[in-house]
Amino acid sequence: MTAYLPTLRQLQYLIALHDHGHFGRAAETCFITQSTLSASLRELETLLGSTLVERSRRVMRFTPLGLRIVAKARLVLRAAEELADMAQAEREPLTGELRMAVIPTIAPFLLPPLLPRLRASYPQLKLFLREEPSAAACDSLQRGSVDCVLLAMPFACGDIAHELLFEDRLMVAAAPGEVTEGEVRPEDINANRMLLLEDGHCLKDHALAACNRPELRASSMMLGTSLHTLVQMVDNKLGVTIVPEMAVSAGLLLGTQVEAHPLASDDARRDVALIWRQGSPREAEFRLLADELRRLRSE
Repeated sequence: MTAYLPTLRQLQYLIALHDHGHFGRAAETCFITQSTLSASLRELETLLGSTLVERSRRVMRFTPLGLRIVAKARLVLRAAEELADMAQAEREPLTGELRMAVIPTIAPFLLPPLLPRLRASYPQLKLFLREEPSAAACDSLQRGSVDCVLLAMPFACGDIAHELLFEDRLMVAAAPGEVTEGEVRPEDINANRMLLLEDGHCLKDHALAACNRPELRASSMMLGTSLHTLVQMVDNKLGVTIVPEMAVSAGLLLGTQVEAHPLASDDARRDVALIWRQGSPREAEFRLLADELRRLRSE
């Protein structure tokens, strides 16, 4: 048996450096000084008898061994967190810390009215939220940076379990006169006028699937980093876009001339779900949270 083993803290620092690619930024996220982080990683290298990070005045790069150890360190930290999760699951549900990622096309439209009531129902729950595009949120989930994700499905997110919360219809947002009144057929949308979110947002994939027109993927101007940006572009008559009904109901179009029209497609919807890693010891707790979110939204 190895006489000296790396500490979890050392592994956390190593992963932070890999994720941020900079000693200063990694130290900030770990709430330590840069010198403390650097000294800890040198101690880890001495312990392992190998160089994990090559350093120079201008460049910091991980060695091949360092990259392999980072990958293994993520698994070790996830296993350690699951030990704590097992103990948490045995205590009162929805207490203590819970880290949840929420995608930007859900967070500002669903959470503001729900979170105060969730806190009132579970005052001992310390919910830490981070807003991330779908691809980044799934990566955070698989790396163990978050415990669960509020996501719109379908979206490939690895080996997950989930609870569907509700169905969210998709609508066409257009300036007055841009499209016909009433339902808009996908074939009536001008491919050269379609505005979509950039890659990494699941709403882009849902919009393309709802329209079922392959040429839109090649022709659409992927200019938007947020729904609010897309709506402003539509309001300035630069094109049309697809928006979720929940965002329209939450006031996304207020202060603009943009009109929302139903999209005449069987696939014009997305399923909002709470997802977590398959086999998580907190599965019962996540299902309870999903039940609470459904209940609060229906009130």
